[in-house]
Amino acid sequence: MFMKNNKNQMNIIKNSTKAILLLGIAFVTILIGIGVGSVSIPPLDIIQILKSFFFGSPLSETIEEIHYGMVTGIRFPRVLMAFLTGAALSMSGTVMQSVLKNPLASSYGLGVSSGAGLGASIVMITGIGANWFGALCLPVVGTFFGLLAVTIAVGFSACMDRSQSNNTIILSGMVVSLFLNAIMNIIAAASPDNTRKILLWQLGTFSGKDWKSIFILAVVLVICLILFQKHSTELDIMTFGAEQALTMGVDLKKEKNFLILLTAFLTGTAVSFSGIIGFVDLIAPHVVRKFFGSSHKWVLPMSALFGGSFMIICDLVGRTIIAPSEISVGSITALIGAPFFLYVYFMSRRRG
Repeated sequence: MFMKNNKNQMNIIKNSTKAILLLGIAFVTILIGIGVGSVSIPPLDIIQILKSFFFGSPLSETIEEIHYGMVTGIRFPRVLMAFLTGAALSMSGTVMQSVLKNPLASSYGLGVSSGAGLGASIVMITGIGANWFGALCLPVVGTFFGLLAVTIAVGFSACMDRSQSNNTIILSGMVVSLFLNAIMNIIAAASPDNTRKILLWQLGTFSGKDWKSIFILAVVLVICLILFQKHSTELDIMTFGAEQALTMGVDLKKEKNFLILLTAFLTGTAVSFSGIIGFVDLIAPHVVRKFFGSSHKWVLPMSALFGGSFMIICDLVGRTIIAPSEISVGSITALIGAPFFLYVYFMSRRRG
């Protein structure tokens, strides 16, 4: 018993050290994301500007006014939105992989992103709902359609298989996703004036985001993280399979449906603000589990930190590598994520 407690304490100390290191990396990544661009801004100047922006502290005379406006009005909101989106998608991927007991599972595969994309496309073309929601019309409608898509997928899987096996849910999600993508492409083709706008949004972008959008996504992210953490024990148990979950007294069907809907809500909100960005929800959980183990109390928040930092770097590469032109962040994540997907797939086949 003493040896077991001692081992647990050592694991907590090691993970705490790694968490502090990852937090430091995230902070440095945010500074790099803000500082690098057509005009470089030193890290110390960025810290001074942010202190002045949030706390009203006086600025040094050496800091140019244009730099202040660039940081607070353009770069910091963009970097913050990238971080929050990456964190949200990474947490979603972590939960989906555990709930569906599949290393390749994601909200994207269950049709959430396609549903949110379809909702956003309808709003862009028709302007429906703008009178009710104003600037929040796109995320509200997108999130609703994302939730609707995953509800249809889960309902369809229940009709085909009363036990709602993981493979049936994944298959249903793929069918719904392909169907919604087809509708989205038809809508884009039927409205040539909006085709470019829809296609650019579908590839993901963080430019031009306001503080209201950032605040809403941050609140949703924190609420979902708290709820996920409350169900972290159930997630740990579900990772071992249905038999183990039933033995431990977990209502597998009820727990699975709740976590899938909560994940869909988080993903739908993120996608609605920033567009469809794939593979982040696949990469982050696998990398984090390598360093922090399988306990969801660690994996969930650390996936958020890693995924947010990863998204900032991808966005930075996209907007600087061929400047002044810009590559969509979704294209960058796909270039990294596609080989990673194959790696995970063949590794899981080898273990199986």
